[in-house]
This record gives sequence, structure tokens and C-alpha cells, in this order.
Amino acid sequence: MIRPPLIVAAVLPLLLIACDGGGDPVQQAMREAATTNHAATVTAGEVSGPHGGDHEAGGNQAFAASEAEMHRLMAAASGETVDQAYIAKMIAHHQGAVAMAEIALGDSRDPEVRRMARAVIDTQTREIAEMRAWRPAAAS
Repeated sequence: MIRPPLIVAAVLPLLLIACDGGGDPVQQAMREAATTNHAATVTAGEVSGPHGGDHEAGGNQAFAASEAEMHRLMAAASGETVDQAYIAKMIAHHQGAVAMAEIALGDSRDPEVRRMARAVIDTQTREIAEMRAWRPAAAS
């Protein structure tokens, strides 16, 4: 069974590609973040089962795959400088937050949790785009 958030996640990257930002690096990074977030969400949903994580199956179990993937990506992220490593690791961290929020949005029945999950998705996706668009400051 495909949950509506997965359908939205599947269509969003296509919509963003169709609305090309004309070379704006933040817009490009947002398109890339949406595509990456979609892939992470689908992977997490496939690993944890057809419903992502039912309330009855246990709360922690619903997030096990996305949490493990976030830690794997953070450990693999690196950079030549502290700045570059920070950006790489924070992108992975935010991708994990988005993947977990997608699970909560798909499985939670609590309106406040759903509101917070939507806010996390929106905010963290925007921040991923900003970090991907970041370029090191020119040395003085």
C-alpha cells in the first residue's frame, strides 16, 4: 500500500525539475534535496514495511531504517576543511530528519505531531538547499 506522503514525495522532484529556476543555485539545491529526500523516504518505507511503521508495531521500529541511514551518511560525509565537513554532515543529518518526519507524517494520527513533521520537512529541506548552495568564503 502506498501512503499519500510517498506519492507526494514521488511527484515533488518531478515538479521541481519542471519548474527550472533558471540557474539559481538555491533552487537547484532544493531540486536536488527533494530528489534525495524522496529516495531516503522510499528506502526507509521499504525497509520498515508497507506501512512505514504502524503504531501497533512500536514507535522506535518505525524509525530504525531512516535513523541507521542517517548515521551511515553522517559517518561517510567528509570535507577538506571543518567548514566543508560541517556542511556535508549537516546535510546528511537534515536528510535523516526529513526521512523521519515523512514517516511521522504518514503514520501519526496526532494533528500536532503531523504539524510539527510538516514544519520539519519544509524547514530542513530549505536548509539542505541553502547548505548545498554554500560556497566557501574567499580568503582575505
